Amino acid sequence: MRLVLVGPPGAGKGTQAQFIASNLSIPKISTGDIFRANVSGGTELGKLAKTYMDRGDLVPDEVTIAMVRDRLSEDDAQDGFLLDGFPRNVPQAEILKKMLADWGQALDLVLELVVDDDEVVRRLAGRRTCSQCGRIWHVEFDDKQDDLCDACGGTLFQRDDDKEETVRHRLEVYQEQTAPLINFYADEGILVGVDATGPVEEVTQRAMDAIRPFLG
Repeated sequence: MRLVLVGPPGAGKGTQAQFIASNLSIPKISTGDIFRANVSGGTELGKLAKTYMDRGDLVPDEVTIAMVRDRLSEDDAQDGFLLDGFPRNVPQAEILKKMLADWGQALDLVLELVVDDDEVVRRLAGRRTCSQCGRIWHVEFDDKQDDLCDACGGTLFQRDDDKEETVRHRLEVYQEQTAPLINFYADEGILVGVDATGPVEEVTQRAMDAIRPFLG
């Protein structure tokens, strides 16, 4: 099974990617993991990426794509993989399609985690981070009535990227960049949407139910 997981920030992609990949016995491949592996491993691509990251610039598409190509050519990805965070736009999707075609492969499925904007804001804007131990709490889900960490007593604060206006801006950017990607895969006939609201286990079950018909 070769699949891509897409969805807005706060949809639970990282959590679901882990469970789905484990259920299917395929590697979970995220661009974040690939970047860290290349940088820490001191590869030529890692060194190149680090020059951009150290300046605070985005790593160019060609470097990201080269890293993804290297990762997908590894032995553990030959029988399938789950891509999380790539592709992010239509040009990347077209390159991925050609890359796989050159290897006699193709994507089986693109799974979209569907969550409305207000739910994303509720999830992300309610997060509070402990200034001492770094643990994350949620004002609603953890019923936090005070600004102290239950684990260590540290003061809780709201990270800038968890503030409502920032979250809504991230959603706008996601819509601009990813809506065309959703349409691209819908036209390919391999896009399936899954309701990503509710308990994690229920979302995983829905995702697995959606994937089952595509398993060879």
